[in-house]
Amino acid sequence: MAALRIFPFVIFAAGFCSSLSLDCTYYSLLDHLNLTASNTDLEMIRPVKNWTTATKVDLEMLLYGILGVDEKSQTVTSHIWVTKYWTNEFVRWNQSDFCGINEVSVPKAKLWIPEIVIQQDASDDGSIHETPWVIVRPDGSMFTFLRQRLTFTCRLNLYKFPFDLQRCNITFTSMDIDVNSLVLGSFTNDSVLTVTSTQFMITQGEWSLKDIELVSGNITNGWRYHSTISYIVTLERKPFLYVINFIIPLVYLLFLDLASFSIPVDSGEKFGFKVTVLLSISVLLLILKDILPSTEVDLPVIANLCVAVFTLVWLSVLESMLVSFLLNLDPCCDKESKNICMKRDIKVQKEAEEENGQVKAEQSFFPLEKLGDVALLKLILEEVKAARQEAGSQKKPRCYRRVATVIDNLFFVGYLLTFAAFVTYICVGWIDL
Repeated sequence: MAALRIFPFVIFAAGFCSSLSLDCTYYSLLDHLNLTASNTDLEMIRPVKNWTTATKVDLEMLLYGILGVDEKSQTVTSHIWVTKYWTNEFVRWNQSDFCGINEVSVPKAKLWIPEIVIQQDASDDGSIHETPWVIVRPDGSMFTFLRQRLTFTCRLNLYKFPFDLQRCNITFTSMDIDVNSLVLGSFTNDSVLTVTSTQFMITQGEWSLKDIELVSGNITNGWRYHSTISYIVTLERKPFLYVINFIIPLVYLLFLDLASFSIPVDSGEKFGFKVTVLLSISVLLLILKDILPSTEVDLPVIANLCVAVFTLVWLSVLESMLVSFLLNLDPCCDKESKNICMKRDIKVQKEAEEENGQVKAEQSFFPLEKLGDVALLKLILEEVKAARQEAGSQKKPRCYRRVATVIDNLFFVGYLLTFAAFVTYICVGWIDL
């Protein structure tokens, strides 16, 4: 019985002595891993015991900021956070030998680090903020972080601008090691990346993140293949500001030009009003020129809209000039007809005088006092009828005025039909494509 009572104390004493023999410092762990001094083998050589074993590097990229899109240079500026995971077969330890230490930070200069680059990277070196440490775990797995203000190239499709979606690739690859020695993978799936990036998104500007899709593959540099992993980022533009500042004013100007047809054709204000509308559309075209790149192959829908509106208003100005020209021909026509009639009357009078052999005196009005009341009323009535007939004949539209009115009405109908057809085409282009 006494021996049984002493046995637990013996076990406790043995455990206590063994714990005293353990070294719980990071220095002892690093010394065990041969990382206290420079180790060329661990720094330069790919960490595998069998050279035919490929090193798998898993990446995790979080997009936590969309700073802007430059349509001129076809680039996208964003903030990314990249984590790289891989395994070093020579850096392992037993946690129980080092008081349960489950990870340790080691300077990158002490270990082999996979060199991963972004193919579409167009940013400078100053935008990269890489931690100088690598986190090592007992099973040899390690990871490191990279934060970068990334400017990457993207082939933008601006046909539906400003209602466009852009799909841009961010491709990671190793240009030094081929696919037989290094294989790139993803630490998480694309749905988790999309949700996580959306939650951690700090700024988006005029763009919103729709989706992140992962695609793995290989590329070749002519004589060997390299492993790649691509993050296909889908961005959607927020069009509200462009609708308010550009599209709605353009449509308003077009409706103003349509409303100008209600101004009388002989009014001098109509031509000046249309020229003012044309100049306003020219200002909008200059604004659009500063937004869209000049290298765009397919003309965007909004550019087609601007060109069509500008053309319609330009034709409307020409039509107003033609109508004004035709209206100005009417007085000349009246003067010519009066001259012709006067010459014809003089000729007829001369012929009559020659036939009678004497020149007739000019007719003069009878003195009013010699006429009776009935005769005087008849004379006044005849004069009123003659004045009304003359006034009615002047109110009748002349030939050029009738032509100008017909041209103006036909042009308005064609203008309206063309406008309706083109608006339908624009809506189909923005919605269906």
